[in-house]
Amino acid sequence: MRPYFADLPKTALGAAYWLFAVYLLLPLALMTAMSFKDASFVAFPITDWTLNWYAQVLNDKQFIEASLYSIGIALATTAAATVIGVWIALLVSTEGIRGKAIIFALACLPAVVPGLINAISMRIFIRTVDIPTGTAAIILSHAVHAVPFVVIMVLTRLRSMPANLVDAARDLGADRFVAFLRVTIPYLMPALLGGMIFCVLTSIDDFVRTFFLGGYKPTLPMLIFAKVQGGMSPEINAMATIVLVVTAAVGVYAEHLTRRSRN
Repeated sequence: MRPYFADLPKTALGAAYWLFAVYLLLPLALMTAMSFKDASFVAFPITDWTLNWYAQVLNDKQFIEASLYSIGIALATTAAATVIGVWIALLVSTEGIRGKAIIFALACLPAVVPGLINAISMRIFIRTVDIPTGTAAIILSHAVHAVPFVVIMVLTRLRSMPANLVDAARDLGADRFVAFLRVTIPYLMPALLGGMIFCVLTSIDDFVRTFFLGGYKPTLPMLIFAKVQGGMSPEINAMATIVLVVTAAVGVYAEHLTRRSRN
């Protein structure tokens, strides 16, 4: 007969997992529930439910402008980070290049440096090179932080790429640039799309760097932060819920592309 204690480690691990899941998801569930409350304050109980707060948010000119501004910054950040990240990944994967470990470590350093330290150092840097705070400074800082995501995902995909694909294209008369465009880029596309989506999400969600480097025009995190200073309300919950749903959907799609890039 199998002893009862044989299942304890597995049971304990499952219980710990679900406790951690509740710890992560319960605050989000409460935030979402409060966004439907038919009252101007955040507190239980919820007696009546409404969608008025969502209608108010979607008609809020500040929210629309901040969202479009954040998306514009995120797209510019993604474009810069993708070009730099692909170039670094190709450089690191090339045979005969000295110091590849150092190049890779330096490229990935922004991902492990605390955001506050990164923001302060970037603020000092832009003052040194005379770049004004605002859009350009935010894009520069966000791109530096996003490059490691592109490098890691593209490098992982490159290492699984058969070397004879490029060789076959060269044998058929394609030069290096044509082979890169018609063979390497299509093969890297799942990793590129996944990395680009992660770049967009990290840029839109970035508060610390934007706080130190932003100008007078607020991004979406800055707008939410400013509204929270006046007190919590279901409108802020509705705003945060919209951002949560959109970013979660995009994140799930990015994870799907990441899994494809590993196959």
